[in-house]
Formats: sequence, structure tokens, C-alpha cells
Amino acid sequence: MKNRNLRAPLAALPLAVLATFSSHAQTVVATDLPETVVTATRVQQPITDVVADVTIIDRGRLQQSGMQSLVDVLANVPGVQITANGSYRSNSGVFLRGASTSQTVLLINGVRVGSATSGGYSLQNLPLDRIERVEVLRGAAAALYGPDAVGGVIQVFTREPQEGVQRSASVGAGSDGQRKLGASLQGQTGAWGYSLGASHEKANGLNVKIPGAFGFNADIDGFEYTSADASLKYQINRQHTVSLSLLLSEGEYDFDGAPSPNPLGLSATTARAVAVPELKQQVLKWSGQWTEDWSTVLTFGRSTDVSVSRYFRQADGATAGESRFNTQRNEVVWQNDIVLGTDMLTLVAEQREDAVDSSTAYTVSQRKVRGMVAAYALKRDTWDALATVRRDQNSQFGSFNTWALSGGYRLNGQLRLVGSMGTTFQAPTFNQLYWPCANPCTSSSFRGNPDLAPQRGRAREIGLKYREGSTQASAVIYQNNVEGFITPATNVQSDLAVLKGVTLSVDQSWGPTELSVSYDHADPRLKPSNARVTRVARNVLRAQVSHRHGAWKPHAEVQLSSNREDTQFPGRVTLPGYGLLNVGTSYQLSKTLSVQAYLNNLTDKSYSLANGFTTPGRNFFVSLNWRD
Repeated sequence: MKNRNLRAPLAALPLAVLATFSSHAQTVVATDLPETVVTATRVQQPITDVVADVTIIDRGRLQQSGMQSLVDVLANVPGVQITANGSYRSNSGVFLRGASTSQTVLLINGVRVGSATSGGYSLQNLPLDRIERVEVLRGAAAALYGPDAVGGVIQVFTREPQEGVQRSASVGAGSDGQRKLGASLQGQTGAWGYSLGASHEKANGLNVKIPGAFGFNADIDGFEYTSADASLKYQINRQHTVSLSLLLSEGEYDFDGAPSPNPLGLSATTARAVAVPELKQQVLKWSGQWTEDWSTVLTFGRSTDVSVSRYFRQADGATAGESRFNTQRNEVVWQNDIVLGTDMLTLVAEQREDAVDSSTAYTVSQRKVRGMVAAYALKRDTWDALATVRRDQNSQFGSFNTWALSGGYRLNGQLRLVGSMGTTFQAPTFNQLYWPCANPCTSSSFRGNPDLAPQRGRAREIGLKYREGSTQASAVIYQNNVEGFITPATNVQSDLAVLKGVTLSVDQSWGPTELSVSYDHADPRLKPSNARVTRVARNVLRAQVSHRHGAWKPHAEVQLSSNREDTQFPGRVTLPGYGLLNVGTSYQLSKTLSVQAYLNNLTDKSYSLANGFTTPGRNFFVSLNWRD
């Protein structure tokens, strides 16, 4: 494996602020109306007023990016690092400010999704074609969004009804047998609005593991995903609206592994292992405006996270076993926003119930969490602030309180000083508590520990935000001390984890040219050993540039990452750093027809984001897109 190691001393960071600012993915929009964000405070507000460290990825950027999956998009967001178990659509996770997937909340249309057993979620399940917008909130957000929001929140909004009628279709093909089809219809007639869409992706794929890795099978691991969504909205009157959103995504991808139990005595080299993930979500929402100053939203959500693995004997296809880890989640959220002059009071009551259906017996298979939130937002000419308090009742771990305080002060018309502090709480997942030890049970086996205590954190950050014309920039320093940190790979509970780092970013445009650059220095450590948190690189530099020239819009992306450590029983292994170069272009054939082409990993870099797993080499994709 080729090696590249980047080093950037923390002491030199202040000198790099102006040179290495980058995209929060907050695309400069040529309009008099400011871009708005919801996730930062649970209330829609202009991005210019947001104190929190937030990235916005709108539909225009998603269409122009040339990316094929949400995982690819998030990999270019400041503060985010991706871990992937090989191939294009294999199991993937996210580290947000050094916090793992289970410590970052994923919302779809305002409703939390994910697995109660692992605490994670299948990012690869979400179809990029069907996403309207993504918002990434960096920083401890448990006071606003409840347990598990240690590193932050990722919120995905699917396509919504639009004025008039809008239709689109796309077809694409690429290397490793990649094929893709998609179509959508959106519109509004009178009081009714609708949105329908579907997509299908398939590829022969590549081998997900590196030769010599544990469980290596010298085969090709393909994937296939089908997704569909629908949204229906009815405007009862000027004050009240009802909407229903449905999402279904189901897939299948090969991986290297053997069943347990193993009645046919197979190994990874003689078994075909197939993962069958599925995500279902139904969201019913009522929005009402009781008075000029009092609005309310009542949301009912149900999501099902299906994780099934099936095993077959490679020689003759004989069934060798199946495992399942499914979570059904029901959620009710009632939010009231009350305007008090220039201020706003937000009151939230919510309840979430998780139920596990698994082939593995868990001592406890259900959990209920009830929460109450009060947030008060002050807005003045030169400063603003947000104070939030929350109380949750966990059916397993009792009651706990969290709080957060953030504020911003305008030093002048362009520069703003921001800061925040707050606490977090995270209960152990069902796997961490009850996972049975492997047979034979060794000292290196992952096993559940019912004596694990909840993880409690205290976070703080301070930063500068700059905005003038087409220039947006920020520099944020953060630290999050998590007591009783549970290491995901080993299930060992450390005394403390210190998740600290710096994020520098800038967006700049010069007419048809747009440039984004970001630099992250992350140094999460476990105490008292001072060991690094696994799978997190200390330094990541990203740059994206695009230029529109007539019907053409070429773009290029560079990502440089230093090394990271990962678990290799009975110790650790260092995964070398790497550099990636992606290039592409779009061409507008007509008002309604365009073509996109991109070449990823141009230098055919060999690298790994998880020990033993490979990643795609040089690959290309071309698509034809029609939008009326």
C-alpha cells in the first residue's frame, strides 16, 4: 500500500487561518434572500444568524457534485471523516469531530433513524437522487436533540413538493459494472402538493478486502440498491398544513465472512456472504399557526432499520445460515415556537420507543426515552444567544439532564465571535451491553458488558466567522471531554476521552469560479493511556474548485489525509495516509438535457479507511440527465 503522511503542528494553525479556510458547503446563492438552516436550533433561521458550526448542502450542490452517494458527499464536509468496509456501497460509518457513528444522530425529515443494537445507521442506504438538502451540525447537541448527539447531528431532507410540475430522469454507467437509473415527479395543484421518485443502482463491484487480511476471499463483491419515496402535502388553510412522507430503500451487497453458528463448516474462502440492509420510514406531520406569534409542529414518525446477513456455500449455493438485527423505532415530537419580541421560546416534548428483533438473544430488547426541552433564543443588534435545558427519562438508566449555552458577538460588519458550551449523555447500545461472547471466547473477543455506565460529556468551543460578499470563512477550536468513553471496536470503557481539534474553512467565488478549502486537525485521545481514538486521522486537507464556461462546468477535488490507527487484535495497526484527486465536468446539451462525467481517484491511489478493507481505485462514471 502506498504511503503518505501529513503533519501540521497545532501551533502553526493560527497562521493558516486565511490560507486554508474552506467550504462549509454553504454555497454562495445569488439572491437577496439569505439561505436558511433548521438543524442549528430546531427553528428555521438565516445562515447569517447561526452561531453553531453548520454545513449546508443544497440540491444545487448535490446535482453539481458528481457524487453518487451520501457517504461521498459527507467525505467532503469539514469535521467529518468516513470509515468504509470496502467497495462502493459497503457498510460505512462517520466520525464527526472524533465522535463515532453511534455518537452522531442521523435525522431524516426531522425523525431519528438507526439501529438500537449497534447505535449506527446505514448511510449507504440513502439515495442521493432523492435528497433535497443535507445539514451537518458539528458539536455537542444533546440538549437540543437528546442522547447520542455527542459529535453532532446530520439531518437529511428528502425531495419536497414544488410549485408547478417538475419532472426529471437520469441514466448512468461506469467502471466496475456500475449502472444507475432514476426518475422523479414533483408538483403542486391548489392545496395539494406531491413528490414521487425512484432510483436503482447496481455494480459488479470489487473485492472488499485486502489480500492477506483476516477472512479474505478472492472474489468480486457486488451491490444492488433500489429506493423509492413519496411525499404528499395538503394546505388545510393559511394556518394549518398536513404532510405525509414515505421512504423505502433496500439493498444487497457482498462481503467476506463466514456464518456463526456454522453447520456446514464453511470458511470465508468457501462461503458467499450477502448483507441485505433495508430502511423504511413513514412521517406524518401537522404544522399549525395558532396566533401570529405562536406556531406548532406535531410529528409522528416510524422507521425500520433492517440488517440481515445471509450465507451460502460457494460451491453449490446451499444455505449456510442467516442472522438479523432489526430495529423498529416509533417517535412522537411536539414542538411549539413562541415569538417574544425579537426573541423566541421553543418548547419540545418527545418520546422515542425502540424494539429489537434479532437472531441473537438480548437480555433487554426494548427501550423508551422521553424528553422535555426548553430553549430561549435572544437576538440583539450586535449579539445573540441560545440557552437550552433538557430532561430525559430512559427506561433503563433513569433520568438525566443536559444543557447548552451558545452566543455570538459581531465585532464589525463582517466578523463575528462565536462560542458555546454544554453537556451530553449517551446510554450504551444493546450490543455494548448484551452481545454474547464468541465461541471460543477469547480475550480479544468483542463481548457485551451489562455493567457499562452511560457516557457523560462536557463540551466547549470558540470560533470566528467572517462573511462579506462572496467570501465566507470560519475558524473553530473545540474540545469535548467524554467520561466513561466506550471504544466501539473493543467495547472497553475508558476513564475519559478528550475529543479536541480545530476546523478552518473558507468559501470564495469570483464570478463563475468557486473555490472551497478546509483543514481539520483532530486529536481525540483516550485517558489515562493517551492512545488515539481509532480510525480518526489527525490532519485532513480538502479543496474543491469549479468553473463555469458557457455550457461547461468542470470541477476538481483534492483530499489529503494523514495516517490513522485501527484495531488489530491483540494490538493496533497504522493505516497510512493518502492523497486523492477527483476530476469531472458537466455539459448542458440543452435547456433540459445535460451530461455529467467524472473520474475519481485519478492517480489510482491504494488506501484503506478500516483495517483489512480496500477502497475503489481509479473509477469513472457518466450520466445523462433530463429535467424539465
